Amino acid sequence: MTNSLKLGFLLEKSRDISPILRRFLINTLFDSTFMQLGIIMGSAFAAGADLRLTIGTLVASSVALGISTGVSVYESETLEREKKMIELEKALFRKLDNTMIAENFKSYARILAVVNFFTPLLCCAIVSIPLLFATLKLVDGTTASWVSVISALSILFITGTYLGRLGKQNPLVKGLRMVVFGVIAFIIGFLIQTWI
Repeated sequence: MTNSLKLGFLLEKSRDISPILRRFLINTLFDSTFMQLGIIMGSAFAAGADLRLTIGTLVASSVALGISTGVSVYESETLEREKKMIELEKALFRKLDNTMIAENFKSYARILAVVNFFTPLLCCAIVSIPLLFATLKLVDGTTASWVSVISALSILFITGTYLGRLGKQNPLVKGLRMVVFGVIAFIIGFLIQTWI
């Protein structure tokens, strides 16, 4: 198969992976954003908060979540693709090792794993920037913490509006609904911190 045919084949097959990629991406995006909201609530707003420690916790937790989701997605997708390969081999009465189909199945799992690994890190970068400015004494810690919370809620809003457009629903309503869930998580975190 020539390179142009391979490229055409891959572009055609990219439609197969899009719904799965979107689903995993959105799940990981929500998980990481809510986790980071909890960390900010638990440490950045505490009396005498050490913002370097908060940033370190955000980064370490995001790396751990990225590895966790990346590996779990890779393993689950590899398993699903292997099952499909077995079904195809039975239907075609031949082995499909070293074929374009087998290579595509492997590529799909890798792409999904990489995207899921980097999603929490991207959220972490967005949420951590205001805190980083505070450690450099460019803004005060409380203001930076609130801007981080607003950044996290903005991620939820943008994702919600995207889901609304995708599902032919009102994007604004869907975005605000996601923000409400974020605010609820923030309030619960605040109450837990107050009681402890």
